[in-house]
Amino acid sequence: MIPPFTIALAEAHMETPDTTALFDKELCDLVPTVAPRVFAVVQEREARSGLKDGCVAAWGMAFDEGPVHVTTADGTGQMVLNSPERALRWFTHGGAEDGVTARLVWLSRSGSAALGHAEAA
Repeated sequence: MIPPFTIALAEAHMETPDTTALFDKELCDLVPTVAPRVFAVVQEREARSGLKDGCVAAWGMAFDEGPVHVTTADGTGQMVLNSPERALRWFTHGGAEDGVTARLVWLSRSGSAALGHAEAA
């Protein structure tokens, strides 16, 4: 088995001269390019005629290749699926006419990264 660090290097390799500031910048530039896409599974239902209600039921991460990881919004359930669209089956109930439907809402990429949690916020 290949260690995870080796896999990450194979997928996004970079070589930078040995200066801390330059290397840190290269790392921060690298992270958004290999980051998984984040999405929400949103449930919707008709509350009354002409009035819809909705909520975020789950969060997911989709990588360029490989499985999609989905966690329920309350954190109690997790799934590994083949595609983001597969999550919709688990969060749709009763059909579109009178039940709960689900759809995906993708978060846009911010295009930046930071080494510190406070800096990233």
